[in-house]
Amino acid sequence: MCGIAGLFAHEHNAPPVDIDCLTRMNDAMVPRGPDGDGIWISEDERTGFAHRRLSIIDLTEGGAQPKQLAGGRYVITFNGEIYNFRELRSELKAQGNRFKTNSDTEVLLHLYQRDGSDMVEHLRGMFAFAIFDREKQGIFLARDGFGIKPLYYSDDGGTFRFASQVKALLAGREIDTEPSAAGRAGFYVWGYVPEPWTMFKKIRALPAGCTMWIDHNGARSPARYFDVTWDLEAAMETPASWTPDRLREALLDTLRHHLVADVPVGAFLSAGLDSATIVGLTSELQADALRSVTLAFDEFDGTQFDEATLAEKIARHYDTAHRTQRVGRSDFQDEYQKLCAAMDQPSIDGVNTYFVSKVTAETGLKVAMSGLGGDEIFGGYPSFREVPRLAGTLGKIPGGRCLGRALRALSAPVISAITSPKYASLLEYGTCYPDAYLLRRALFMPWELPKLMDRDMAKAGWEELDETTLRKTQVDGLGTARAKVSALEATWYMRSQLLRDSDWAGMAHSLEIRVPLVDTFLFKSLAPMLVSDKPPGKLDMAASPAKPLSGEVLNRPKTGFAVPMRAWLLKDDPTATERGFRGWARLIAEDCYG
Repeated sequence: MCGIAGLFAHEHNAPPVDIDCLTRMNDAMVPRGPDGDGIWISEDERTGFAHRRLSIIDLTEGGAQPKQLAGGRYVITFNGEIYNFRELRSELKAQGNRFKTNSDTEVLLHLYQRDGSDMVEHLRGMFAFAIFDREKQGIFLARDGFGIKPLYYSDDGGTFRFASQVKALLAGREIDTEPSAAGRAGFYVWGYVPEPWTMFKKIRALPAGCTMWIDHNGARSPARYFDVTWDLEAAMETPASWTPDRLREALLDTLRHHLVADVPVGAFLSAGLDSATIVGLTSELQADALRSVTLAFDEFDGTQFDEATLAEKIARHYDTAHRTQRVGRSDFQDEYQKLCAAMDQPSIDGVNTYFVSKVTAETGLKVAMSGLGGDEIFGGYPSFREVPRLAGTLGKIPGGRCLGRALRALSAPVISAITSPKYASLLEYGTCYPDAYLLRRALFMPWELPKLMDRDMAKAGWEELDETTLRKTQVDGLGTARAKVSALEATWYMRSQLLRDSDWAGMAHSLEIRVPLVDTFLFKSLAPMLVSDKPPGKLDMAASPAKPLSGEVLNRPKTGFAVPMRAWLLKDDPTATERGFRGWARLIAEDCYG
């Protein structure tokens, strides 16, 4: 796991690469890669790559980057892990390719040399990388299918810039910082900035599952090669019933790949089914005791939200080398400024991941697995019940959305004074799956935006979001309610919040977080089962370990990985948490970006 950055002067009048700019960008990402760094600049000084290294695979100098192949015809800077690199390496060697290192980075170069942009179809892992092709005089960018690893870019018409973090791009200076209306509106509505937007108009995220080519003609539009909805739609043609053995083998397969490393791999362990399943299956795959870590909060001691007691029972059940760490309000206060600095884009979530990553890194681990993704795949959220119920009931009302808008305009002031403003929008945002999903997940409703930001910016921002994403979220082709909600959760909440938070929160402590349940190969194998009439659920997933989980774990009500933000903030500013995470969002937006 690393940090990458680069500059490409693609317009002939653009100035050559500024090494000071590139160095500043790289220096802004030291926590992402404390084990080494490197800078490469082309002979004509039109292209420059930078790299920060966190050594996980091939700990020798053979893993150093940027890396070159074929006498410098190809140069790469790469962030991530390719879990099937050994299989790919063997295949490439059989075809006559010669390798000098044992790194997955070198495999990427040989694969690009063979397949060009089609190389991404063969990759199992999490990744964001840039490859300079000297012969074609261009740069190839790629990002993994689910968007586990981030990649941001900016193009001023002369120089193309990219980096693993928005703040790294800003550290390079010479970049337009005009605010993005859509990015800021999106943050208030969702509690995160939905990709491809950022808080800045001229900085975009390369979308998940996309590649991009940049040459002297400038940057081409991102080209998509993976989409959750595509795979679910394709699976609708051949839905398949599932069996416990097929499900178990698919889960074991993804775990075998996610344990590939030249350093120990640990695991986050909560009292939930996702992490417990990962720990249980992993205990079957390795002889050494898995190192597991649980985070607990002082304010939750003795309540249903306390993870510690049950997580410790799970740890004993699977004989892990376990550590529980309690965190309180004083810990939050001590870390607050560091947390804000690490948070690359504002998010109302991620505080829990920040602290569990901190504790895990303090144990000496550089890699930890997370159960993230289990709810999206196996239908664990309340949204899997609530969204279909809303859309199925209110969607039958003719002209419901227009009628709902009028009713909301009349009732919102009264309803908002009594309860959640969402109730005023039940009919306006409850008639189709994308709208009902927004109603379920929204932090602030779109019509509240003028109270949070400039009125004209709020209007322009929501129109851009609404027209280019929400209204075009195509789930109608998915024949089951479960598949529709799964696609929405995976492409919104999981992609732009959970995965992004895992990246910045883990990297703040030089910890690589792996997500075995968020894997394109696993998803493709499960898709026919997920669109069947009786898809596997969370309990089916949790039944996969050979050593069963106890009924106490299986029957525990879902609580989520809660954080006592209200209690932590209330003593300092009673008004800030008047409405829980809504107040936290205002505070984060101000402290992180002003």
